Amino acid sequence: MAEQNRKGFNKESNIYIILYSIVMVVIVAFLLAFVFQTLKPVQDVNVALDKKRQILAALNIDNISNDDVSSEYSRIVLADKIIDKEGHTTDEGSRGGEQAAFMLNSSDYKAGRLGLFVCDVNGKTKYVIPVYGMGLWGPIWGYIAIDSDKSTVYGAYFNHESETAGLGAEIKDNKAWRDKFRGKKLFADAENDRQRIALAVRKPSDLKNAESEVDAITGATLTSDGVSNMFADCLGKYMKFLNER
Repeated sequence: MAEQNRKGFNKESNIYIILYSIVMVVIVAFLLAFVFQTLKPVQDVNVALDKKRQILAALNIDNISNDDVSSEYSRIVLADKIIDKEGHTTDEGSRGGEQAAFMLNSSDYKAGRLGLFVCDVNGKTKYVIPVYGMGLWGPIWGYIAIDSDKSTVYGAYFNHESETAGLGAEIKDNKAWRDKFRGKKLFADAENDRQRIALAVRKPSDLKNAESEVDAITGATLTSDGVSNMFADCLGKYMKFLNER
């Protein structure tokens, strides 16, 4: 009888190995789920903090501590509105808002739900518009801040998922390049032709309009083209809003 019991718990049998594997997988899955749920609130806070920092960077507000980011965002951002392609407001958002435009992503943009951050910088109204596109290796995105005239770029911030360090990644890492967008015009003729986005990134040999175009990043032609396409596609959806005077 003892010998039969020992055979029943044969650790070298296929059944024992399978059952052991199943138990271990369940235990590991439970532990991973527990760790994920435990850390998720902290991760969500960090993601929100990073997004606020990016929006502020588009407004040329850089180099602020993590402790000051949220308070500065709440002070600067008057509303995180959601509008549609016709320029109609579908959600007014709120001051320092985190529940309206702040929650949107590229899928919402494709569905026609457009984010618009209304800001006050030193007593002057600025608008921040999220933009989304594709670089050489993956998604790129950013924020374009414009003056109250709705045609002059006040600042810009870009980010990426997997662009090449030293080349396409310069859209994020090279602040001097991002600063070149300051003062550029969204339209080639803001008084008479506001139906086509002229803001673009061009190779030096292809530059035609210094008021609306910025030099491409050396060695990152496809990423630069992605930034230009991002402007045309995303800002183009805000045409009704941009033409409201």
